Amino acid sequence: MSRKKLRAVIVGYGKMGQIRHTAMDQHGGYELIGICETGPLKSSVPVTKDLDSLLELRPDVLFCCAPNRFIPGVVCRSLDDGLHVFSEKPPGRNSQDVEHMRRAELRNPGLTLKFGFNHRYHDAIEDAKALIDSGTLGRLNFMRGVYGKAGGSDYDVNWRNNPEFSGGGILIDQGIHMLDLFHLFAGRFSDVKSFVERKYWTSVAVEDNAFALMRTDEGVVATLHSSATQWRHLFKLELYLQKGFVAVDGILSASGSYGTEVLSVAITRLDDNGFPLPNPELQEFRFLTDNSWSKEVNEFYDCVVNGNPVVHGTSQDAADVMALVEEIYRADPAHHSKIAATAGGLWNA
Repeated sequence: MSRKKLRAVIVGYGKMGQIRHTAMDQHGGYELIGICETGPLKSSVPVTKDLDSLLELRPDVLFCCAPNRFIPGVVCRSLDDGLHVFSEKPPGRNSQDVEHMRRAELRNPGLTLKFGFNHRYHDAIEDAKALIDSGTLGRLNFMRGVYGKAGGSDYDVNWRNNPEFSGGGILIDQGIHMLDLFHLFAGRFSDVKSFVERKYWTSVAVEDNAFALMRTDEGVVATLHSSATQWRHLFKLELYLQKGFVAVDGILSASGSYGTEVLSVAITRLDDNGFPLPNPELQEFRFLTDNSWSKEVNEFYDCVVNGNPVVHGTSQDAADVMALVEEIYRADPAHHSKIAATAGGLWNA
């Protein structure tokens, strides 16, 4: 039985636009009918340079893979034009951008709006969540997350480091994924401390390192280091619970530079007096295939065709994580004053 075909268009055909296109082709339920891209591009489907021309093709769904600055305008216009929308992260540059999109979502209750926080769909993350939710290891006490990379070529001139286009630096670009996972495992944070700094790229207007310490009302503490000067690419998420710990070391990515995705699990051993013994035995599970992109596209299709609610990447998820990003920026007064001045007040005082 053949699937219903959704007429799809993509705004922004860089790395992420191409990844989404591949996932749509693998799914089989999408027909790409147009692309909006300002750069040179050879394609078998029509390529336009403006959104109006793209919408004239009358698609069913739109994938927004544009820089942060343009996301709210594209998303709001597309929803108001009757399209279901899948948008990349970060969801704009700040909470105001997210609020604009949420208002457009409310104006169009029959449409789906989903944001691409694909790290939630990685097999190691899903298995870690299922294990913790089972209660086998008891309550969650604290988490540590490190997500870092080397800046890369042309780092200083990349649009991602222009606050007018991005809203910030490595924290909003990459660290936002780890923060979203923190929310997945622990919920929202009510107390935030931070140091947001330029350690190496001192001529760039935005941060290349962010150090944050957070706590929920329930007492779960989390620490984050988001870095563009982590010369060895690194993803590591550790979750320590009452009866053991769970860790995800490495994450499968398009670049392949973060290593094999490994889930480690340990249950504490107790001595004769009931005290935990150090270095419990580890079980390791290795994952060799990144299914996250396909899972996201599959869920989006199911929401559009069958009317099911978005599970991960809701507008509330986007609002929550953007609010946390802003709180981390604000928690370092020295950094906040600099970025607010440089970005023309993109972040609220």
